[in-house]
Amino acid sequence: MHTVIMTLLLIVSLGLIILVLLQSSKSEGLSALSGGAEQLFGKQKARGMDLILARITVVLAVLFFVLAIAIAKI
Repeated sequence: MHTVIMTLLLIVSLGLIILVLLQSSKSEGLSALSGGAEQLFGKQKARGMDLILARITVVLAVLFFVLAIAIAKI
């Protein structure tokens, strides 16, 4: 059981890394520090592929934490 959960954790973590790297950045460099706060806190809805990537990332992150806790309990 430990080996199966550890393998799943490895697959989920690699998928999470890949999905985070595929997402587009939300700000341009240091613009948030130099007066670009309206862009940082503005209401921008993700659309299309960004929305799908964001939702899959959330699911994989939750799955990662569940599997990590399961490994710790075993």
